[in-house]
Amino acid sequence: MEHAQEHVSTGTAQDCAVRPEEAGTALELLVHGVGGTTPEKMLDDPRTVRVTGDDTAAVFRRAEDVDAETRPDDYRGRPVPEAYVWSNLTSGNGTRALWLLLLPFMVVNLAHWMRPTARGRKRTVRLYGLLVRLTALTLTVLLVAAACEVALDLAAWQCAGTHACTERHSWLGFLSPTVSDDGWWSRPGRRLALAALVPAALTCLLWYLSHRTWRAYESQQPLTHTPEADEETTRTALGRPGFWYGRRLVARLRAAHTAAGLLTVAAAVGTSAERFDHRPGGPALLDVLGRLLEAALVAAAVAVVGVVCRRGRSENRLDRELDARLVRQLPLAALVLLALCAVYACWERPGWESAGRLPGDMSFGAIALFQGLLVIVLGAVAHVLHRAHPDQRAAMRGLGGPAVAMLACALGGVISGGVSQRVADWLDGTGTNIPGPPVLLTWQASVIPPLLVVLLVLCGWLGRRAWVLRRAEMGAVERDYSGEPKDMTRTRRIARTRAMATLTDRAPRIVAVTSAMTLLLGAAALVGAMITDKTPGQAADGSFAFVEGAADTAQALGSWLIGLGFILLVTWGRRAYKDASARRTIGILWDVGTFWPRAAHPFAPPCYAERAVPDLTWRMATWTTATGGRLVISGHSQGSVLAAAAAWQLKPSVRKRVALLTYGSPLERLYGRWFPAHFGPAALSALHHDVDCWRNLHRRTDPIGGPVRLSGDCGPEVDREALKDPLAYGRTDQHPLPAPILGHSDYQADPAFAEERQRLLARLRSEVPAPRHEGEGHGSAGRSSA
Repeated sequence: MEHAQEHVSTGTAQDCAVRPEEAGTALELLVHGVGGTTPEKMLDDPRTVRVTGDDTAAVFRRAEDVDAETRPDDYRGRPVPEAYVWSNLTSGNGTRALWLLLLPFMVVNLAHWMRPTARGRKRTVRLYGLLVRLTALTLTVLLVAAACEVALDLAAWQCAGTHACTERHSWLGFLSPTVSDDGWWSRPGRRLALAALVPAALTCLLWYLSHRTWRAYESQQPLTHTPEADEETTRTALGRPGFWYGRRLVARLRAAHTAAGLLTVAAAVGTSAERFDHRPGGPALLDVLGRLLEAALVAAAVAVVGVVCRRGRSENRLDRELDARLVRQLPLAALVLLALCAVYACWERPGWESAGRLPGDMSFGAIALFQGLLVIVLGAVAHVLHRAHPDQRAAMRGLGGPAVAMLACALGGVISGGVSQRVADWLDGTGTNIPGPPVLLTWQASVIPPLLVVLLVLCGWLGRRAWVLRRAEMGAVERDYSGEPKDMTRTRRIARTRAMATLTDRAPRIVAVTSAMTLLLGAAALVGAMITDKTPGQAADGSFAFVEGAADTAQALGSWLIGLGFILLVTWGRRAYKDASARRTIGILWDVGTFWPRAAHPFAPPCYAERAVPDLTWRMATWTTATGGRLVISGHSQGSVLAAAAAWQLKPSVRKRVALLTYGSPLERLYGRWFPAHFGPAALSALHHDVDCWRNLHRRTDPIGGPVRLSGDCGPEVDREALKDPLAYGRTDQHPLPAPILGHSDYQADPAFAEERQRLLARLRSEVPAPRHEGEGHGSAGRSSA
């Protein structure tokens, strides 16, 4: 306590110096972090009352504080605590566990927001966004093509056309011509048309989920206000009026991606029939119909790409309009084309038999090639942007977005290849009755083991790095707790925790190596499949025994690993559907991954911040307007990111009446490095100057939170010296039992938290009157927020 008193008297920042308390009600708005919690725990009281909000997200108070604004004298010297609980936005009911299957869409959406800082390069920024949106479109086509591969090729074409396979799976018997030559569904085209219902239903399900989640999460309109003379929104886009309301773009992309999925199914149905009709001597009428349908599919695909290439988000204003009716009718037009292709395929064609594979190898190869080219061009654009405004703290020197986009494509390939491989093994246990999935998917599975070897090497490097850091931290721990009886076990535990916490800063190197190896190995798989047109095992036949054995092993092991990964993903999702604790773990993933609006992929999990940020902004603006009181928004972990985003949305006159207290905050350590255009040094410095005061608490044992690292005199003003963790090395009078190592949790247990909160409340000027309205008196300090 003596140290705390000395810290108050001397102060670390003149701007946040303690001043005498003034009259008026003070409010502390608490925002929890990842994983969520209950209002009872946040407010440390079993009796809480919901002040405003609903079952999804709401503001709570203690029962005794509900009418605090009417009794300002009872709250002199202490704030009125409120808790904003938003955990149900990410880990509410069990259906959210199914969002795991949308992981590639979420990852590619993150790449959109990872672009480097750019000022005055609007065209280059638009090109960056366009490339990410095109990459996202290829992911939709890839996953729908994988569903077509399973339903149309493996099941309806290969298995249903083979007597041995239909004997193993009697439910396919009515489709097999070997069982009933007179069956209506036994014709190849009709089998394909029936099987097309599966990928078409999947596409419609994605459309429905995107539309439903937007209405439930992202349809909240943010607070709007008339721009003030000193208002500045160029330092970060998060303060623009339309940033948290992307209705128009999401609706446009949803229509385009839904149409792309349906067109993929239509092409898969019609291509085989069209190829059969183009043979010499084929029926002229069907040949003409096939060419017309092919032209219509190409025209529709061009229209879809054109819609995706249109200008992205409009953030400078609140855009409540929708695009032209022609854009919104794209899915209906694609559905009509799908129906026409199904009718065309069902036409009677004597002599048409299913043999080999459907012509899908070329399609998967084209998708992989196009994705690789898009990632390479995206990397070049990101490099140009980074060189224009270098940021030394930016992850991978501005190439974080292209690397993450590459990982999204790899995840899409893993899911598509895993489903195809496992379904092929299930349909044909011997592996001799049907040809199986396309050759490229087998090559892609074969490069998984080498990639895992690289990841194991990286893990070994991380382990060695942690061991070296732990040895270095041993001396630092002894210096921090000098004068204490030494306990080597205790010292090692603290040093190990500190060393493990620093590994978060090595994430850019891990992502860089993984994405680079993924790109190289993916290119090798594509070249091998195109040159040999054989599986790796078949291509190695006749070569050295070692090479042949390695190829066969990589092919078999990769197939099992890729399938096992997909099975684990589904199993985890099913467990989370039934288990609330597992669902909360998944919610932590979405807390980080779905903070950003859906600007690249409309089928990504919904953005919870488009509900949470307007909630916080409305609460802060209405409370300060109604009471004229002081307000401290206190955010932990991801809650600090929401608090900063909400503060940026306030108009400057209100922002000056708000203080910001962050602890365990990833604002600079994660968001500033990975999203430099929105949380870079300029944006965080602007936030420091815009709010009345900002203090940040962090620990060296925290793997997520860290200092804000503002340059010049701003750094010490915001960042307090790293808090001690644990609070006591050994047993003391204040801590008779061993003090725990808290790491990322329970910052309120440190006396520094209450000290900094009190300093912020004393700093705020409550004498600033609230804005007057017609018919109101001058005093507003005691006015109720109701």
